[in-house]
Amino acid sequence: MDVYKIKGGKRLQGTIRVSGAKNSAVALIPAAILADSPVTIAGLPEISDVYTLQALVEEIGGKVEMKDGTMTIDPTEIISMPLPNGNVKKLRASYYMMGAMLGKFKHAVIGLPGGCHLGPRPIDQHIKGFEALGAKVENEHGAIYLRADELYGAKIYLDVVSVGATINIMLAAVKAKGKTIIENAAKEPEIIDVATLLSNMGANIKGAGTNVIRIEGVETLHGTKHTIIPDRIETGTHMIMAAAIGDGVTIDNVIPLHVEAVTAKLREMGVKVEVGEEQIFIPKTEKLHAVDVKTLVYPGFPTDLQQPFGVLSTQAEGSSILTDTIYPARFKQIDELRRMNADGRVEGRSAIITGPTELQAATVEATDLRAGAALLIAGLLASGETEIHEIEHIERGYGDIINKLQNLGADINKVKVLTPSSISE
Repeated sequence: MDVYKIKGGKRLQGTIRVSGAKNSAVALIPAAILADSPVTIAGLPEISDVYTLQALVEEIGGKVEMKDGTMTIDPTEIISMPLPNGNVKKLRASYYMMGAMLGKFKHAVIGLPGGCHLGPRPIDQHIKGFEALGAKVENEHGAIYLRADELYGAKIYLDVVSVGATINIMLAAVKAKGKTIIENAAKEPEIIDVATLLSNMGANIKGAGTNVIRIEGVETLHGTKHTIIPDRIETGTHMIMAAAIGDGVTIDNVIPLHVEAVTAKLREMGVKVEVGEEQIFIPKTEKLHAVDVKTLVYPGFPTDLQQPFGVLSTQAEGSSILTDTIYPARFKQIDELRRMNADGRVEGRSAIITGPTELQAATVEATDLRAGAALLIAGLLASGETEIHEIEHIERGYGDIINKLQNLGADINKVKVLTPSSISE
């Protein structure tokens, strides 16, 4: 079993470069299969989710080449075959294959998706959208069967603002006959990124990034070249890390507009944030003040950064209240942080963290991707050697993280440890 070992207390300094956006990548790759000639996507993060999707596309006959973060997908020989389980189960975003396959072939069979366990994240809004476009949707033996004679544009109102549903409906609608209007659409930058790729492939999409998206169906989509946006959650994670234990850290390859909510909260805590065009510099922070944070849909404070932010709150003077309105079950990191001497408790949808406390090393478990990011920061702060287990969660979203942190001066290594089961084998 692989684990991360971190000797904490070393101050970080230097430049760290942000990879391409995970939440864009997992939608851009399925979007590419809608084309009838090769699509090249540059700047992809080198993370397990990207490789899982590559395997899925290859499974259905796509030819995929990946080199230095640039993926070329040749979809000309893709066939409509079921994807009931296997790789589909490894990541939640495999549901984008539903919209893409439905849009391309008018039918699809996709196993119910996997991913991090963050409480209920139903796909009812996706299904509602597919049905509005004329698909018949049935759940048989744990797989979703989508069938349509033809897809027709429709007016779809999302009951909940959902990034996944917004993108999935876009994928299914770009080749449907007539006009589709998605109301109460999500506004995340990743949606604009996917819409940009589809538009460059020949789709007719207006309003991406606003709450009303209009799509005029086209008959064919062609190949193109596209560069992915930087990952705003990775950007925010590094900003929080720099505030916690940095002696001057430059975060490179960023779109500052995408992290304005994080910048505002850090400044409220007493962190200096110097914003350039594509870089953010955070000098050494002398003193942190407790603040209250409420997660909201974009452009509000991202739920994905609530967990790392909780670690920073352990270093702030006073009690911080972090309220997660998106995934109230997303507080599994609090128990792990308490093992490291943090003073935190969960009450309903909120975590209350009192500081400042000196964190101490412990053996902890990354229960999900962003809890893992939180534990990385905690390990960098803690005195002693922290051992993080279940690191595959972290590697789903942070590419080349060990190298990046070592370049800043962190003492972190990935090592193999023997588990009781591997000893008995």
